[in-house]
Amino acid sequence: MSRTRSLPPRRPLLPPQRLGPRPLPFHLMSQASMLLSSRGALSSLRNGSLVWRPQLRQAAENLRQNLDAVDPQAFEKAVEAEAFRRMDGFVRGIEAYRHHPYRRSLSDVPAVWTAGTTRLLDYSQPGCDGPPVLVIPSLINRAYILDLSARRSLMRYLAEKGFRAYLLDWDAPGEQEKSFSLDDYIGGRMTAALDEVIRLAGKPVVVGYCMGGLLALGLGLLRQDDVRGLGLLATPWDFHQPDATQGGMIASLRPWLEDVIKMDGTLPVDLLQVLFSTIDPRGADKKFRSFGGLVQKSAKARDFVALEDWLNDGVALAGPVARECLFGWYAQNSAARGEWLLAGRAVSPADFIKPSLAMIPMKDRIVPPASAMALAQALPNVLIRPLAAGHIGMMTGGRAKTDIYGYLVRWLKRVTRN
Repeated sequence: MSRTRSLPPRRPLLPPQRLGPRPLPFHLMSQASMLLSSRGALSSLRNGSLVWRPQLRQAAENLRQNLDAVDPQAFEKAVEAEAFRRMDGFVRGIEAYRHHPYRRSLSDVPAVWTAGTTRLLDYSQPGCDGPPVLVIPSLINRAYILDLSARRSLMRYLAEKGFRAYLLDWDAPGEQEKSFSLDDYIGGRMTAALDEVIRLAGKPVVVGYCMGGLLALGLGLLRQDDVRGLGLLATPWDFHQPDATQGGMIASLRPWLEDVIKMDGTLPVDLLQVLFSTIDPRGADKKFRSFGGLVQKSAKARDFVALEDWLNDGVALAGPVARECLFGWYAQNSAARGEWLLAGRAVSPADFIKPSLAMIPMKDRIVPPASAMALAQALPNVLIRPLAAGHIGMMTGGRAKTDIYGYLVRWLKRVTRN
């Protein structure tokens, strides 16, 4: 009689380790160089040769004078220890993120129309006959920032409130889309998607988030008779505001960026991530050190991971679009100067006379509030709503439902009442 030995229960397979924050080598090297260079800057600080921004000069001089009363060697060791402490916290936070068990698991919604890599997703609840809303995300980031999690989903909120909610999902550019310009996306893909929404549900209000707001404005101007209004969420316009410095940097990098675009026909997502990181060079350090100190099973930690997963899941930009956005909008300020052309005509917000809503997060570091306000003030029939929120926080923050989703829904109901 044979005997069988019971085997120990199998361990559940761990989810694959994340690759982010992207590009990881860049973040590690930039944080290390920034923190460890503090020691090297001490001698320049003491002799007054460091160059400071005008608003920091007095504080820097006060600091220099205070250091005269401190033991130089002891202070140098303290700076070095603090740099290593922060770097260690940064790395620990990244490791906690990369191994966190959270994975997005929302149910899929049907695609009612496709063209190339573009899909029109229908979030409407079964049997809903409410007014339609067409939501446009940026071409740079994945569309699911508008459907991030069960707790943070603008699209599912719109559907719960009785709207026929449609989301345009761009996905990454395929071989066909690599040659697309903004004209191709707006006059081609978006126009066709609008036709499908009208066929299914009638004329919609078009809502755009960030860069998607500029795309929505373009569509609204091309097809004004076929839309009922325009909602703009954190949408830039004047890219040369005093606190927006990316234009000059991008202009100086143009020859190199052109070479990169020529290699594959796109501007790679990792390079886009590097460009975005220049807006707040210490942002990654602060957020990952903070995350490392959270209870990893908490809702706050899961929300952080959900958002960070989305941030690291960006897509490349089609070459012609990259040139229009980076070299046109950012470097030359073509939109605000009336030089952004769509179907051969200048894109002029003053020509959109239907109702519009501009929601402007006043803590936005990606789209300076003054940049978004310039667009709002150029629209003739606009309701301007300043928000005590940041660029991404307006979609995913703790008060997103009440302060942003709820206000947007109330405006949509007024616009679609007749």
